[in-house]
Amino acid sequence: MAMLGKRRPPRSAPEKSRPGIGCQAAQGSGIEILRLAHDGRGIARSISGKTLFVDRALPGERVEVAVHRSRKRFDEAHPRQVLKASPHRIAPECPYFGQCGGCDLQHLVLPAQRDHKREVLIEQLTRQGIELTVTPELVAASGRGYRRRARLGVKVDAQGQVHLGFRARHSHHLVDIQQCTILVPSLARLLAPLHQHLARLGAPRQVGHIELLASDSGPCIVVRQLRDNPVDAGVWREFAADQRVSLAWLVGRETPRLIWLTEMPDLRYTLKSGSRELALGFSPGDFLQVNAEINQRLVDMALEWLPLVGDEHVLDLFAGVGNFSLALAVQAAAVTGIEGSPAMVTCLADNARRNGLWHVVARQADLGKAESLEEMSRDSVDLVVLDPPREGAENVCHWLAMRRVPRILYVSCDSATLARDAARLVQGGYRITHAAVADMFPQTAHLESMLLFECDSGRDTKGGTLGHG
Repeated sequence: MAMLGKRRPPRSAPEKSRPGIGCQAAQGSGIEILRLAHDGRGIARSISGKTLFVDRALPGERVEVAVHRSRKRFDEAHPRQVLKASPHRIAPECPYFGQCGGCDLQHLVLPAQRDHKREVLIEQLTRQGIELTVTPELVAASGRGYRRRARLGVKVDAQGQVHLGFRARHSHHLVDIQQCTILVPSLARLLAPLHQHLARLGAPRQVGHIELLASDSGPCIVVRQLRDNPVDAGVWREFAADQRVSLAWLVGRETPRLIWLTEMPDLRYTLKSGSRELALGFSPGDFLQVNAEINQRLVDMALEWLPLVGDEHVLDLFAGVGNFSLALAVQAAAVTGIEGSPAMVTCLADNARRNGLWHVVARQADLGKAESLEEMSRDSVDLVVLDPPREGAENVCHWLAMRRVPRILYVSCDSATLARDAARLVQGGYRITHAAVADMFPQTAHLESMLLFECDSGRDTKGGTLGHG
C-alpha cells in the first residue's frame, strides 16, 4: 500500500512494439545488409545475432534501422537512414513506393532484380536437393507499363472521403493511388478519372473493389457492387461513355452476378504460335497473365524447347482459356486441355473453334482428386504441360512420377512450390533439361519460372498410355 496515491513509474514498452530493438548500439555505424530474401527484403544480423528482415534495403548497404515487429526467431525492420548505399540502388519512379504494397523492388536496378530472381530459383531447387546442370535462361522485357490487369480497393473513411488504390504491404490499409507506372497506359489513364467519379456516387460504400482489364478490344472495368443501385448504375454508364470503356457490375455478396452496364465487349488477346496468329477470348474472372509481352515470349520459348514434329498428343493441365493449349495445337496432332473452372473450359472450347483448331478437346476436372488423374491414364500422351496456381501441382506430380511421360513442361508463378514438385519428378526418374526465369512482374519480387523435364524411360513408349511404369 506504500505506492497508494503516488504515480507509478512508466512501464517499458513490450518488445514487439518497441522500435530499434537490438539495433540501438549499431546506430551511427548502422548494420550491414548481407543479402536479399526471396521476397526482396534485405537480410541482416542485429548486434545480438538475431536475424533482421529490412524493407527496402539492398546487399552491401549499411543502414540504420528501426524494428517495427519482433518475433521469436527474427525481427522485421525498416530503414531510418541509408548510411552507405549500394551501387545498384536507384531513386524509385513511383511517388507511392514504400507505401503501396505493389512494387517492392523499385529501388533496385532492373538487371540486379533479374539476377536476384534467377538466384531465387536456383536456391529453391538446391534446397530440394536439385542441382541445375543448365543455366536458367532469362525472359525479360520492359520494366514499366506492362500490367494489363489490376484490382483496386475502394474504401470510405469516417469523414465520408472515398479512397481508391492498392493495399499497403501486409496490411488492409488502402494507399490512395492517382498514377501507376506499371499499368499499361490504357488503364493508367483511368486512375484519376475514377477518383473523381467515385466522389459523385450516391452510395460509394456499396463498391467493394474495382478490377481493370486491358484487351485488344479496349479497356474494361468490372465493379464489385455489394447490392444493386439503379441511380449509381446510371452514373457508371455516364462514366463509361465519357472514358470510352466497357463496364460491368459484379453484384451481390455470396453468389455475385455479372451485369453489363454497357454493351458486352468481345474481350480477347492475340497470341502468336510461329507464323500463326491466334485470338483468345476471355471473361472477367478468367485467369490472364498480366504481362502480355512476357507471356508471348514464354510461349515462344516453349515452342523452341519442344520442336514438335506434328504427331504428338499434348495434355495441358490447368489449361485456363487455352494459352498453351492453342499455341501447341498449331504444331501438335492432338491437344487435350483440362481445367477445373467450368466457365474457362467453355471458353477454351470456344477459343479452339474460333481459331479452327478442331483437334483441341476441352475437359473439366478437379486435378486435386485421384479419380480425375486416373481417368486421364487411359490417354496416349507425349507431352504434359503444367501451369498451376501458386499452390503448385503436388498431387499431379506424385502421379506423373509413377508414369512414363517423355516430356513435362512446368510453368510456375511460385518458385517454392515448383521446387517441391520438381523434387518429386526428379525422384521419379525425370531430369531437367531446360530452365528459364521470366520477369513477368518487374519491380516486384515475384517471378515466373519454366522447367522442361524429360524422362529417358518414356522415350521407348512414345505415344503410349499414361500407365504405371
